[in-house]
Amino acid sequence: MAIQHAYLAGPEVFLPNAAEIGRAKKRLCEQYGVAGVFPLDTVLKGQGRELGLAISAANEQLMRGSHFIIANMTPFRGPSTDVGTAYEMGFARALGLPVFAYTNDPTRFEQRTQQFLSRLGELDPDGTDAHHMSIEAFELSDNLMLAGALTEQDYEPTHGQAELVHRFVDLHAFERCLARAANHLQVK
Repeated sequence: MAIQHAYLAGPEVFLPNAAEIGRAKKRLCEQYGVAGVFPLDTVLKGQGRELGLAISAANEQLMRGSHFIIANMTPFRGPSTDVGTAYEMGFARALGLPVFAYTNDPTRFEQRTQQFLSRLGELDPDGTDAHHMSIEAFELSDNLMLAGALTEQDYEPTHGQAELVHRFVDLHAFERCLARAANHLQVK
């Protein structure tokens, strides 16, 4: 069997040590007979809008060359998954790729959203937001469309729990998710 390539989606690309985290994830992938593909694997030149669009196109190309995706769904800059990671999950599904995911925050999406809105002073007593819009309440880890994108996980990412300061660098849940994906796809 040819080696399987896993696109490693997540907000880690914004960390000051993003390349180091990418290498650590790729080393773990190797232990499971998988080739990890990190979004920063492509070296691009440019700046501003030109660079941003080049990164988008390069990441789509990396996903097209992958066999499956592992997404870090740990909430990023709000109560939900990083929007870029969410896009990559949907893009991968549209390509027919299996999508596996993990999160280092086991709190349900509804609760995280309520806590987030409460901190902003935008949670109304009736349980809606400041615009009187309902809050998604489906007992899922994140938005229902993201949960629906997952492969063979009962629509739940692999859960971990890391202290806030380690939320994006703790790889325990990533490794469990990787093992689950490798087992599901019968890698090795």
